[in-house]
Amino acid sequence: MSEHLIKAWLHLYRAPGLGFSTLGSLLDYYGDAHTILQQTRFPKELGLSKPLQNHLQHCQDNDLTDVLKWLEKEPNHIITLDDDLYPPQLKATADPPILLFVKGRLSTLLLPQLAVVGSRRATRGGLDNARAFCYELAKKNWVMTSGLAAGVDAAAHRAALDAGGETVAVMGTGINRIYPKENQGLAKDIMHQGAVITEFDFNAPPKANHFPQRNRIIAGLSLGTLVVESAQKSGTLITARLTYDMNRPVMAIPGSIHNPMAKGCHWLIKQGAALVESVQDIVQELQPGMSMLSEQIRQQMAKVSNFEPESIPQQVEPDLSDSQQQLLAHIDHNPVSFDDLVTATQLSSAEVSADLLILELNGIIEKQAGAKYLKR
Repeated sequence: MSEHLIKAWLHLYRAPGLGFSTLGSLLDYYGDAHTILQQTRFPKELGLSKPLQNHLQHCQDNDLTDVLKWLEKEPNHIITLDDDLYPPQLKATADPPILLFVKGRLSTLLLPQLAVVGSRRATRGGLDNARAFCYELAKKNWVMTSGLAAGVDAAAHRAALDAGGETVAVMGTGINRIYPKENQGLAKDIMHQGAVITEFDFNAPPKANHFPQRNRIIAGLSLGTLVVESAQKSGTLITARLTYDMNRPVMAIPGSIHNPMAKGCHWLIKQGAALVESVQDIVQELQPGMSMLSEQIRQQMAKVSNFEPESIPQQVEPDLSDSQQQLLAHIDHNPVSFDDLVTATQLSSAEVSADLLILELNGIIEKQAGAKYLKR
């Protein structure tokens, strides 16, 4: 995305009272973010408040200096709603973020994700369950998505990393404010093997109302939500409710009837959540959404690499583009990492992500844990 469009989106993002619905109306009316900011007046039918109109008419680029300097550094990114790399699962929700600040791999956000949530004060058994389930799921190439909090969140992230898999940490603070502080090391590890993301402005502090907003992103990115351990009155249940509202599966691990930290899971199961005893239980629950997501990703990645979806060959041995042939020249029966492929081919990360997914969907290569690829 060009710098002038990034600036325009940042001005829209910081506009007072501009939500998803109003932004949609503006984009429908004017076509793109840059054109919106070129207007000297807005028609009454758009229903914009005076403060919002004033902001849109008097934006100053020097207000964006801190963000633009941050964006120059690797692995820092901004994804906007009209970006081809915006996660399709999240975009399909009722109130997706206008933009996301990302540190890490953009490709991770497009992969099939499971939200894993639970108590910050989880029992030893709860933490053991979080680690065991997430380790095995990450080995099966599922991305573990959670909120970087203490307890179950941290256990889920760390287990995915230990398995050589990928994980997404969704924060309730600005991208430069890792919270809690004791998870700063974990966040750095995630940036190398996944992504740390937030919708909150640059240095936003942790506020109570931020965390329910963060939870909607955790649920929105994912094909379903696994509740590992939760008291009956817990913020964890907000994520479960949001998942229900999105018509996605909620799963819960049962515990002892004497454990107060299991009561939230038992309540969810009574409400219809799937009772989970094994990794296979989770995979079965997610399978219907997985089939739909595969096609969404396929179409999205096709756009990123300048393909039309209908032009992507369907046969087992399709005609390959030049960039795909270039990639295959560096992939044999020994696993090779994503980063090594980018270096070897000198293609962009977006092109490599797109072509790898197309090759995988056509059965030519397979992905292993740790974002490594080999020929079938």
